[in-house]
Amino acid sequence: MENQTMISRRAWLGATSMAATAGLTGLYSPTVSSAPVKTPPLSAEEIAAIESAIGKKGTYNEAQAVHTIALPRNDLKIAIKSESVPISFGFGGWVSIKKTVDGKSAVLMSDTVLLQEEVNPLISAAQAAGLEVGAIHNHFFYEEPRIFYMHFHGMGSPAELAKKFALTIQDAKIAPANQPAPSAPASQTAKEIFDLSALDGIVKYAGVVNGPTYKYTVGRQNLTVMSMGAEMTAAIGLNSWASFAGTKANAHIAGDIAMLGHEVNTVIKVLRDHKLEVVAVHNHMLDEEPRMIFLHYYGKGAADELAKGFRAALDVLGKTPHGSHSNH
Repeated sequence: MENQTMISRRAWLGATSMAATAGLTGLYSPTVSSAPVKTPPLSAEEIAAIESAIGKKGTYNEAQAVHTIALPRNDLKIAIKSESVPISFGFGGWVSIKKTVDGKSAVLMSDTVLLQEEVNPLISAAQAAGLEVGAIHNHFFYEEPRIFYMHFHGMGSPAELAKKFALTIQDAKIAPANQPAPSAPASQTAKEIFDLSALDGIVKYAGVVNGPTYKYTVGRQNLTVMSMGAEMTAAIGLNSWASFAGTKANAHIAGDIAMLGHEVNTVIKVLRDHKLEVVAVHNHMLDEEPRMIFLHYYGKGAADELAKGFRAALDVLGKTPHGSHSNH
């Protein structure tokens, strides 16, 4: 029976509380980890079951043992400040599954892109299917139509989780079966639009071209962050990112910074110093350790200047806090 094999988030919380009393809290320490947690891999059969249930092929990150299926909103046309922006700029949701470190269960995390009227029907569908809501919030200002982002999570076997997610979204526009085919490729990709080598030199990472957009995704390698018995890594949503659209001289930037509590206001300051707008500060998960806060930002201007703001925010992360604030 599924109810017998499903491990709930509440049951995991109880188990970790018992582990803490037994002196096993080192696994959940917010300090720098010298021994990364090793996650058991998903098997080919488990990946096939995930893709069959959700109805779309995904991408398996072998190094992080995470399988992700993209959920772009190809049915929408988005404008920011009355300028059209591509869906790949920040309007693509996703669902990811990985195993817990003990291999006895798996964890699902998802971020869904929704119109206002779609939020509460999807909440009801998720709860009926056995998934939990982790967060609901905005990522942007000025967008038309108004978009909200809802995070789901759950525990169980990979196949069970995929079936629960498929049941949740079956009547929603975000379901792959309910999405139109992507529009024709843009006449120019980010390779032709931006000076990628210059941007990479500023950010000190290499980004990824996705049609007319260019995106950086940066994990928190200095932290071991656990949630529901699984290690949260860049491939399952614990990352800072920056996406570029528009043109080299008149670009849009949007992104997210993954922070410990003591880093939040310093990040806010450096973003404002670089004339980037702070859009939202919020959680994405409910019971991760250490507690992570996510900040969304937006800016418009020359691409290289926008990149400097993102790099300045990254430079804040991982530094020892000053004063009386703790890591939590």
